[in-house]
Amino acid sequence: MTITTNKKTLHPRNFHNDRYDFKPLIESENSLKEFVRPNKYDDLSIDFANPNAVIALNKALLSHFYGVKNWSIPEGYLCPPIPGRADYIHHIADLLASSNGGKIPKGNSIKGLDIGVGANCIYPIIGVSVYSWQFVGSEIDDTSIQSLENIINSNESLKNNIKVKVQENPKNIFKGIISSEDKYHFTLCNPPFHKSLNEALLGNKRKVQNLTKQTTAKSALNFGGKNNELWCEGGEITFIKNMIKESLEFSKNCLWFTTLVSKKENLPFIYKSLKDIKAVDVKTIEMAHGQKISRIVAWTFLSKDEQNKFN
Repeated sequence: MTITTNKKTLHPRNFHNDRYDFKPLIESENSLKEFVRPNKYDDLSIDFANPNAVIALNKALLSHFYGVKNWSIPEGYLCPPIPGRADYIHHIADLLASSNGGKIPKGNSIKGLDIGVGANCIYPIIGVSVYSWQFVGSEIDDTSIQSLENIINSNESLKNNIKVKVQENPKNIFKGIISSEDKYHFTLCNPPFHKSLNEALLGNKRKVQNLTKQTTAKSALNFGGKNNELWCEGGEITFIKNMIKESLEFSKNCLWFTTLVSKKENLPFIYKSLKDIKAVDVKTIEMAHGQKISRIVAWTFLSKDEQNKFN
């Protein structure tokens, strides 16, 4: 088992390692202008506790760095922080390089599967823009699917590079999505990590309190997120253990299965599940996004020789 630590900074290829330069961002997305103000250090910033400001920032980042000029999400849906999402994609690239003689594979022959892609389409957008990969995104929510199709169809760079597959059975993860003929170089997933709506509300309240330094912050989901995006029965550990169990059925269809793991205390249970299904190689990549520490767990059923020959 390999553990790679990257605790101090974002990935070195991440476009967002430096402070936001708001002048070119506003030029790329004028709606950001109304939210930019000097902070207490007299630096330009936005109120990160304001979901409308975060949405405007995301629009600007996607336009300026990734060439996506038409992006929106339905009201109340998850608005993710783009720098952290980009880190996952860059670490996936390094993971693929480890099976490719140290060279990052680029181009549309590389195919990824985003489990629960959500209404925002962020992971595929970054992967297509930076590495020219192709993506399939699975989704169970009708509104998210409509949002995804709108984003893909309104940006020429995304057409023909991202496809959406509907997961008809919400209890399944790979079943019904991966066919016996499919080949994926990687899967990725940001699983719902809360066990209930109440736990999700409390977590969001803490998040807003940390941003605003106000102990009376409301517990509303300021950053959006529908039930399936934020919580599921059993929480993160149950979802990931089910994912691991299902991955065995598609062991030859995918080079690397991966998932985010937000809770460090879940790692021993995840490692045991991977040992039980006899994963050939397991890697853990630690990441830091501000004060938040998370990690990617990746596993494969393929030998080194099979990895090198995978196509």
